[in-house]
Amino acid sequence: MKKVINCLKEDNPVINKKLKEVSLEEGNKIATELFQILAERKDGIGLAANQVGIDASVAVVNVREPIILINPVIKEQWDEVPFYEGCLSFKGKGIRTKRYKNIVITTEQEEGELYFSGATHIDTENAEGLWETKKLKKEDSELRLLEAVCIQHEIDHLNGMTIHDRQMITTIVNKEKYGRNELVDITDGKILSTMKYKKAKPLIDSGLWEIYVGGPIT
Repeated sequence: MKKVINCLKEDNPVINKKLKEVSLEEGNKIATELFQILAERKDGIGLAANQVGIDASVAVVNVREPIILINPVIKEQWDEVPFYEGCLSFKGKGIRTKRYKNIVITTEQEEGELYFSGATHIDTENAEGLWETKKLKKEDSELRLLEAVCIQHEIDHLNGMTIHDRQMITTIVNKEKYGRNELVDITDGKILSTMKYKKAKPLIDSGLWEIYVGGPIT
């Protein structure tokens, strides 16, 4: 069985390469091996073929349920969200990135488009039938967001991109006063979180969290 190439220690000639499209049969065969590698490692939720040295546009994701991505293409994406991501190819190196809560993709094995969303509410006009209820539980929306981000992460790999290409510049904001109910973004260097200032203040006062705004590196 192949193994994930640690790009911090080894050279991976296909990690920055746009991968070739494959047939459905070949894609499913590769996906089976990728799932086996993930199951053996037990420390990842997604894996792309080039992370194990295979030049094929195939990736797998396993957050809420197993998902196979063969020759996937992101058709639409909206609602930017900051995220903190890790990667099995750069083990131990987390990066603050810009992702999207909502994505629409196509794959080799599906005739229509697939919609993944980490939204905390539903626009019933545009998303009718995607969920069993109109009100999502917080835990469910968090898993859906993680799933949507993971899919974006793996599709980036298939296009020769890594989390470093999505890195955001972090600028600490010095502002004397915030409204108690004003939403602020805070970070502890590992996690990004949005909350009302009255809840964020104790964390900021502890010295472990800081208020920030982010912008993409160009």
